Amino acid sequence: MKRYNLIIVCLALSISTLSAKTMLTLKSPGRVATSYELTDNGNGHMSATGITLPVDIVKTDKTDGNVTELKYVITANDKCWFNLKEIIELDGFKHDNCDFYMPGFWYHKNMRSPKEAPSFHTSDSWTVREDRLSSPLTGVYNPESGDAYTVLRMNNGSDDCVLQNLSGDVILTGNTSIGFTGFKNVDGHSALVFGYPYEETPKRYIRKLTLIDPIRTFVKLDKGKSVELKWQIRRSNAADYSEFIADVWNYTFDTMAPKPVETGLDAQKAKDYLSNFFTQSYVDNQDLKFFAGVGLRTADCNKRNEFEVGFIGRVLLNAFNALEYGRENNRTDITKMAESIFASVLENGFTPGGFFRESVTFNNNDNNVYSIRRQSEGAFAILNYLEADRKLGIRHTEWEVKLRKLLDTMLEMQLPDGSFPRKFNDNKNVVDESGGSTPSATLPLTMAYKYFKDKRYIESARATAKYLEKEIIGKGDYFSSTLDANCEDKEASLYASTAMYYLSCITKGDERQHYLDMCRKSAFFCLSWYYLWDVPFASGQMLGDVGFKSRGWGNVSVENNHIDVFIFEFATVLDKLAQNYNDKRFSDFSSVIKTSMLQLMPREDGMFDIAKKGYYPEVVQHTTWDYGRNGKGFYNDIFAPGWTVASLWQMLSPERIDRYFAKK
Repeated sequence: MKRYNLIIVCLALSISTLSAKTMLTLKSPGRVATSYELTDNGNGHMSATGITLPVDIVKTDKTDGNVTELKYVITANDKCWFNLKEIIELDGFKHDNCDFYMPGFWYHKNMRSPKEAPSFHTSDSWTVREDRLSSPLTGVYNPESGDAYTVLRMNNGSDDCVLQNLSGDVILTGNTSIGFTGFKNVDGHSALVFGYPYEETPKRYIRKLTLIDPIRTFVKLDKGKSVELKWQIRRSNAADYSEFIADVWNYTFDTMAPKPVETGLDAQKAKDYLSNFFTQSYVDNQDLKFFAGVGLRTADCNKRNEFEVGFIGRVLLNAFNALEYGRENNRTDITKMAESIFASVLENGFTPGGFFRESVTFNNNDNNVYSIRRQSEGAFAILNYLEADRKLGIRHTEWEVKLRKLLDTMLEMQLPDGSFPRKFNDNKNVVDESGGSTPSATLPLTMAYKYFKDKRYIESARATAKYLEKEIIGKGDYFSSTLDANCEDKEASLYASTAMYYLSCITKGDERQHYLDMCRKSAFFCLSWYYLWDVPFASGQMLGDVGFKSRGWGNVSVENNHIDVFIFEFATVLDKLAQNYNDKRFSDFSSVIKTSMLQLMPREDGMFDIAKKGYYPEVVQHTTWDYGRNGKGFYNDIFAPGWTVASLWQMLSPERIDRYFAKK
């Protein structure tokens, strides 16, 4: 079998060849902070000109090949409050020409994001708290030479404290293990910037599209006490930005070595709990019957009259999940609910133009702007339903007619470059021409070819692949798949990788291998959004108090800076990549994801601040960012369990892909 060979040239690194500056800033209560540039007196002992510092600082570095471990030991001679910063200028790295990387937060220059979110629109120099990032790492890539540098924090602890002021110079109320990392323009050249405790500059991002003044924090060190700080500086060379991301993820995964999280839940137990969502959320008093999973309050989980085919509602996929569960477990009550949902959508769920009524708030008007993503997710669910029943000898000819009309209408909207517009109206007039959601359509197109044997569908799917390869995967530019943000996001890379895997399921030979290679290439971008470490929480923050581990959970987007359980088929795709490329990292991390994502299952022995069993939480606020309620260590008060249940159910059903594409 052909193998995908990722070639990374590792260069010997000596920290002494780089221009480095160490800054120590001291602050006493009620006094202005004072900064000092430190110099090495020999043997790593640091001092500042013209002052006796209240701390002894010993800086050492040890180089092994292309990695240098930088260590600070800071010991207090007198009680003090300090902030330490390191700035390493990268010679030959012209800042305007470089691309940057902070996992799950920053890609290239974040120019897909608006000026109200972190991006080069606002500044070309940024530092952020480490817990914003899926790995506490910053990378700078020079496309002219292929050279790259990263800095990775090594000795993260498990402490944090509640922040009393949002901006300015702030003395922390307790201990924290959270430092900061980022990059800076120094006289036209790029520099890595990192230190401890955290700062955020030139702005702090505190909620959706809200930037505020910067912060710099100071931690207390009592007389005679010491703190040890470690970072790894690594140099590498990669052919392009995508190979850089892949190389950094492999290195970071190997270094941080995340392990599965024990929850005591296997797939059956997890589905048993999630099935409570079906029985308690069912709505049957409208022309469309559905599971109410949008806009609920965590405090009561009461039903709302909001129906949504895909995105955060996922009504049709949950109907299929419920149907499958009901049949397998002899639950005729759940089976009847699922069948009634399919019947109601068949009768009342389509527009005059043949699209799904994709987002409906009853006693109000339908949303008359449609999306390729929701339409595709609805078609995906129906194809699963039709194929499962066909294997049982049941045909739904009326559904086949409706679905063919939808798919044929989608084909009419496909652009010459293979992309689909993101949003449109019932007359097929384009509202948002962005192609970032295109891979969501690839899945049902491949499935429709398998089901209907219509070559138009596979040719359309192939056209999407050409667009993805040229404009998204080839450029390492994954954007605007999620419908409530316009920015770099996880879901674009997840859909791209999954789409390429689905294409590999209906092709052979070199074409199949090419799609697998594209699947693998985009998978690294998706993986970069998922946490490889456990962020710390302060005492009194619910997530920390219940022992929540963030490893295996994914950040969402540059705009929506929280973690969630959006996974669907991706864990299964990782397992398939592990088999096809003999790379155990993929399957090892898939195990982390599949265990860790079940941690907050509301059940008898722990409801995790959710009112009803099985209503899995959505907005898990792991850093100092929120939608306006509760903040770090808690959920937002409004959530959408419709998609969280569907995502976990798909993760817990890895056999579905093989079963769907199996030959008769």
